[in-house]
Amino acid sequence: MSAATLLTPATSAESDGRPAGLVARADERSYVRVLVVLDTTILIIALLIGYVTRFGDDEPTGSEVPYVLVAPGLVLAWLISLKALGCYDDRVIGYGADEYRRVSSASLRLAGAIAIIGYIADVGVSRGFLGISFAVGTVGLEVARFAARKRLHRARSVGAGWSRKVLVVGDTAHVLELVHTLRREPYAGYQVVGACIPDALLAPVAQRLGDVPVVGSFRGIPEAATAIGADTVAVTASGELTATRLRRLGWQLEGTGVDLVVAPALTDVAGPRIHTRPVAGLPLIHVEAPEFRGARKLVKGLVDRSASSLALALLLPLIAFVALAIKLDSRGPVLFRQVRVGRGGQEFGVFKFRTMVVDADAMLAELTARNETDGLMFKMRQDPRVTRVGRLLRKWSLDELPQLVNVLLGQMSLVGPRPPLPSEVARYDGDVARRLLVKPGMTGLWQVSGRSDLSWEDGIRLDLYYVENWSLAADLTILWKTFGAVLNGRGAY
Repeated sequence: MSAATLLTPATSAESDGRPAGLVARADERSYVRVLVVLDTTILIIALLIGYVTRFGDDEPTGSEVPYVLVAPGLVLAWLISLKALGCYDDRVIGYGADEYRRVSSASLRLAGAIAIIGYIADVGVSRGFLGISFAVGTVGLEVARFAARKRLHRARSVGAGWSRKVLVVGDTAHVLELVHTLRREPYAGYQVVGACIPDALLAPVAQRLGDVPVVGSFRGIPEAATAIGADTVAVTASGELTATRLRRLGWQLEGTGVDLVVAPALTDVAGPRIHTRPVAGLPLIHVEAPEFRGARKLVKGLVDRSASSLALALLLPLIAFVALAIKLDSRGPVLFRQVRVGRGGQEFGVFKFRTMVVDADAMLAELTARNETDGLMFKMRQDPRVTRVGRLLRKWSLDELPQLVNVLLGQMSLVGPRPPLPSEVARYDGDVARRLLVKPGMTGLWQVSGRSDLSWEDGIRLDLYYVENWSLAADLTILWKTFGAVLNGRGAY
């Protein structure tokens, strides 16, 4: 049975005579054009700021350098550098940190090249002009990319915006697993539009895996991709997809504008831990073990304590104001100290501003039946135990500021898994207990991904992902995203 028989409405993808994959890339090209225009605008503004800051309204004296020609040349060279380092590559734009790294690298490399050329050729371009322009331009490019990405993510979350149209190929169980994974983060830009399953599982009537239409079997994958307008074929595990068949599939997709990606069974492992090494024609994937001690851990601890001491000093007026508001709002202590479990299962007292009435623990038994989350945690959107000031503190995460003291004492980290209660840890199985291999954090992937709106399973998955793949760069990214999560207030109650 052909893909067109199973899903006839999608055949309009070739209405203009071009391959379906090329038609599906129109939105992507439009987004790239927007990035080019945005980058060009930022660079022009950066050079103007550099010129005005260095020379003011006067013409540069004692210099024969024609800045009216230098500026357009710098913009063109900068754009070429961005293009050369893949800053407009569809594999990196719109998701992940690689886009930001490439933009910074392109800018720094160009600045270095111009500095070397200027020194060798003895060109009299003002160093102050170049330094200010590159500093402003690099920061501006990053901010502009961030703003463009956020707008794209919002569009993708509601089913609009540029997204890859994905045809998933594999056994039914693995197809469903991959579909669930891709839909967990819709802003990543992978929209599943169909599936191909083994020939033996194909029925003579229209089939669906969940809500994903089955549009063909392994015999007609290119035709199925064309029929539904897919621009990406994602191959997951299947006994029938041998190396020979997968290689032939790559040949069949050549020239169609349809990309071929392979989703390995290895999941929740970050890129820095994965290294591909060709052996006898096989791309063997080497996975490094997680790092739980060593120099990087020492640096992380030093950064935690230095940053927490600085934050405490800067936020002291705010902390005093919050303490006064709590004291005036309801009777009881300002601080709330609760036993939590840290690295290695060691218990410690976590400090928080009190957001509940003093007899909150005694009221918990009466409210257990109204728990709004699954797993081992208790959460209520309208918890009657929370005070008026407490609701505001929770909304803006101000109740967690005293945890900076825990970080300073070495009991917690700025970034890490959520600090669990002893009652939760008592019911951990072997997998979940891996959360205790690192220090708990004031913030983490759980907070920047939805906080209390997450299910227990998703919260644990994010915590375990962090434990296995932590890095200093990832910590900085999470800290940056935390500000957005706090301002957004989603999942805070």
